[in-house]
Amino acid sequence: MKIIDSHAHYDHKRFASDRDELLKALPENGVEMVINIGCDLPSSKASVKLAEAYNHVYASVGVHPHDAKVFCESGMEMVQELAALCAHEKVIGYGEIGLDFHYDFSPRDVQREWFKKQLELAYELNMPVIIHSRDAHEEVFDIIKASPVRRGVVHSFSGDKALALRYVDLGFYIGIGGVVTFDKTNTLQDAVAAIPLSGILLETDCPYLTPAPHRGKRNDSAYLSFVAEAVAKIKGETVETVCAQTGDNVKTLFGVD
Repeated sequence: MKIIDSHAHYDHKRFASDRDELLKALPENGVEMVINIGCDLPSSKASVKLAEAYNHVYASVGVHPHDAKVFCESGMEMVQELAALCAHEKVIGYGEIGLDFHYDFSPRDVQREWFKKQLELAYELNMPVIIHSRDAHEEVFDIIKASPVRRGVVHSFSGDKALALRYVDLGFYIGIGGVVTFDKTNTLQDAVAAIPLSGILLETDCPYLTPAPHRGKRNDSAYLSFVAEAVAKIKGETVETVCAQTGDNVKTLFGVD
């Protein structure tokens, strides 16, 4: 059984001591592929370097809403750098981008402006997007719907089933991670039950959101099997079916053979 982690952050400092050992071992542990996600310019560059170093690692580039304020200083210069990174053969997605009204680390008007501009860039580059949405569900959906972008995934989905179905109808996938294994996440579990398996990607968001029964530990792609098991139980499918279908979904969305 093989599994694909569609959203990871192995450039994070929490992997500094054993990153190489861990990444090399993933294929032996059934992890066929990992997409390392950019959150700002340095992490985007680091993601590309990881993709160059490991055959089973791919990269995305982009600027997270937390860091959208950096555009206020560099503006189009940074856009040009991001676009240049996207030309790399192992960069297969743009993001993560979106809105985060929970922490508001960047002013909301700045988040909105650069979310829209990065969607435009992704469309111009013909790249699928990785969407971050926290406490801004309707506004994120409305901005995407108003854009020409119709390929992407809503990472670590936290909305309800109605919103999930609206995204699927729009052509987007729903990213499901460790939260689906937590207690009292009925809204998310209902969403997983409602959408087709053909609309789901599995992800870790490691080192964050470690699934039960390992909550509190550093997350990595080897724990993704617990997410697959939870989705399989909700959908009434085998784990093998879930891993195969969600893996095919990743390859379809990101254009990986």
